[in-house]
Amino acid sequence: MNKLKTVKLSLIALCGLFISITQAQEPLLVEKQRFQMDSYTTVGGETIKDVHVGWEAYGELNEAKDNVILVTHFFSGNSHAAGKYSADDPQPGYWDAIIGPGKAIDTNKYYVVSVDSLVNAYPNLPSVITTGPASTNPATGKPYGLTFPVVTIRDFVNVQKALLESKGIGKLHAVIGASMGSLQAIEWASTYPEWVERMVSVIGSAKMDAWTIAGLEMWSQAIKLDPNWRGGDYYDSEAPLNGVTMAQAMITHGAMHPEIFNQSAPSQSTLPNSGLDTVDNQLPAAQWLFDSSRARAPLADANHILYLVRANQLFIAGHQETLEKGLANLTAKSLFLPSSNDLLLMPYMAEQANSVLNNMGKDSELEYIEGPWGHLNGIFSIQSKADKLAKFLNQ
Repeated sequence: MNKLKTVKLSLIALCGLFISITQAQEPLLVEKQRFQMDSYTTVGGETIKDVHVGWEAYGELNEAKDNVILVTHFFSGNSHAAGKYSADDPQPGYWDAIIGPGKAIDTNKYYVVSVDSLVNAYPNLPSVITTGPASTNPATGKPYGLTFPVVTIRDFVNVQKALLESKGIGKLHAVIGASMGSLQAIEWASTYPEWVERMVSVIGSAKMDAWTIAGLEMWSQAIKLDPNWRGGDYYDSEAPLNGVTMAQAMITHGAMHPEIFNQSAPSQSTLPNSGLDTVDNQLPAAQWLFDSSRARAPLADANHILYLVRANQLFIAGHQETLEKGLANLTAKSLFLPSSNDLLLMPYMAEQANSVLNNMGKDSELEYIEGPWGHLNGIFSIQSKADKLAKFLNQ
């Protein structure tokens, strides 16, 4: 546990900088690539011109183009799922523990693709390529702001599908994703069943319920209450970094289980002087959380976070009226890996989806990820399911 106590907040936040537990070996070297579409029409019927997203690939595409595994990323992640950009890169991709030669998602066998989402939460991160509200609207020469169309999880999937089709790919050996990535994975399997042979949902859900929708709205309200947000029109003025800081702190706090938070945050002495002096002073644990969130805030974009929140809030698999209808067309073998102590996307959400599929006579199973991290077990404890994943992908 001493090792855990040294973990900095930037390593444990969902909006993180892509740290993972890795095996000691030569790093898999990767590069960020760019996919461009002249236009894309959203589920809501709005057209976005000149769409760009970043993507990465690991392994080799076989001649039949049937060895493809798509990895879909979490809310504040991006396509850097594995490997390093250079030999001296300090950090590998977030799932480097399970993606690579000889690992659970074996790049000696599979061609693994990962794509930056539209409206990625961190458009100011150098390794992210994404079109969103902060992008320049070709029609006006100014940032879109809130004139950017509302997008859904289906839109993320459709852009990924267009990228794959541009490479001549028409089938997925599997699609696998964590958190928001799990929403994309099950949307793939529900909407394009002829594409997907296997689906893995890690720390995920097949629909958002009222409790989760309301919780996500708190992240949005933190931004909207910042006076600098200006109704989304802040690109020529000071960015709403206080709101972004608060949203990121809430995301991190919700993603962590108390066990790991209490091991990682500074301990508090009885009646600290800073707390007795004035209520305006933060106590050590809160200071630790907000300082780290504030340091990362410039890498994010407030409007992008709002759009991602809305995409998650709107989600139900297949965009149907009920979950049963949404999952009716799914034919993929399915595996759900919820975290047993998840306080963000709680285990009952995966259990519900698995139960619906089982009741329909579909091939679906569920196993729990154990660990101290809560929701973040899907990132930091994923290696505990390496054998299960390898077996599932090979069956």
